[in-house]
Amino acid sequence: MIEKKYKLKRTKVVATIGPGSLSKKKIRKMILAGLNVCRINFSHCGHEDALKIISIIHELNNELNSHVAILGDLQGPKLRIGLVHEDIILVKGDSIIVQHGQEYSNKNKLFINYTGIDQDVQVGEKILLDDGKIVLRINNIINQQVSCTIVQGGILSSKKGVNLPNTKISIPTITEKDYQDLIFCIKHHIEWVALSFVRRGQDIIELKKIIEQENGDCKVIAKIEKPDAIRNLNSIILNADALMVARGDLGVEIPTQKVPVLQKKIIRASRRKAKPVIIATQVMESMMTNLVPTRAETNDAASAVFDGADALMLSGETSIGKYPVRVVRTISKIIIDVEASDERRHFNKFLPFKSDRRYISDSICYQASEIANQVEARAILTFTASGYNAQKISSNRPNAYICVFTHNRKLLNRLSLIWGLIGFYYNKFESTDNTIEETQNILKSQNILKSGDFVINIASMPIKEKGMTNMLKLEKIN
Repeated sequence: MIEKKYKLKRTKVVATIGPGSLSKKKIRKMILAGLNVCRINFSHCGHEDALKIISIIHELNNELNSHVAILGDLQGPKLRIGLVHEDIILVKGDSIIVQHGQEYSNKNKLFINYTGIDQDVQVGEKILLDDGKIVLRINNIINQQVSCTIVQGGILSSKKGVNLPNTKISIPTITEKDYQDLIFCIKHHIEWVALSFVRRGQDIIELKKIIEQENGDCKVIAKIEKPDAIRNLNSIILNADALMVARGDLGVEIPTQKVPVLQKKIIRASRRKAKPVIIATQVMESMMTNLVPTRAETNDAASAVFDGADALMLSGETSIGKYPVRVVRTISKIIIDVEASDERRHFNKFLPFKSDRRYISDSICYQASEIANQVEARAILTFTASGYNAQKISSNRPNAYICVFTHNRKLLNRLSLIWGLIGFYYNKFESTDNTIEETQNILKSQNILKSGDFVINIASMPIKEKGMTNMLKLEKIN
């Protein structure tokens, strides 16, 4: 069983599995330390290793009675230079050619994996290399070659990333590699799929069409890392099932000082639509090699919890870092301390609209959160077939634990990404009174509820029909 204090934290932890953590022993320790979602990064992980990760997670979920989800992160149209014989030094003021090709790059010419670069870029635009550490300015474009001046130099090694912050690129958001990786995710019933470099809501719609055509049931996370995504944020939130603030590329594509405000804006906008949101990139990066995070990283992680993010994501820290288990435990401790603070308990609530199709259900979920805070209820118990009411309650960030009971085991895994939800398998929906009594007894046995606690139950009546939520009951545990 997962250590209780880590099981009861509200903000979830997503960790990337890679060479530094791909073993059953390490993943088991990570789950016990508070891991909720395992990320497979298809930019670096092949299908053979991905199958190992999936198999290990399934085994551990059975052994630990846990509900760890799997997130498949599609690479998207990531631009990179190719190989270099040895690291090259680019000097400020020198000229350099950039063009599509597979040849080795050198200090005079860079070859990148972008066939249309000469057609899409314009004179005066910038080309950023290696997360913006090196900056080129375009002078002219002749015969498929883009002639640039080095504005900011540095050392460049093989396969470093390329960003075009001012350019409207013509590469499709879903590449052929992404399609093959998506089919793999569908075949192996991965719960969440993240789409990289989303530019508009239509990108999400197109991905969901493929999932539907292939009879898949993956939920889609939109990664926000392009200026276009910020401009089209409302349509992306409307069509996506969740969002990820991918601060690495986002901080290169837009001025870095704008990222903190955008992070808060995206969290708030996602909560308003009851869509989970993940904060990613450089959360605990120093712990790739150090035993403890920097003070700035600790504050950064805490700020995301204060803002109400659903999850914090670890990338290199757990995939190639030295201390994958320790970093999960460390971030879990930060989350628990912040959540125990009175400073956390001030989230804006979003009233449901009468015009909404689910107005009755939404109103009950809203009032469950309000009453729970008012009477200092220990838990809100929700019975769900789709997860909708649990997600709506979560969006209001109540102080009570949100305990979800469902007969759908796959749903339990999926809900592991969402703030505050603690999932339980339950399939005896015979009568409302019996169901409430039995589920409360389960929570007593788990030491989540005790005598004297207030608890709120919400469900649909009659409970056998598993319809929309239409019942709320407040009671005190005997």
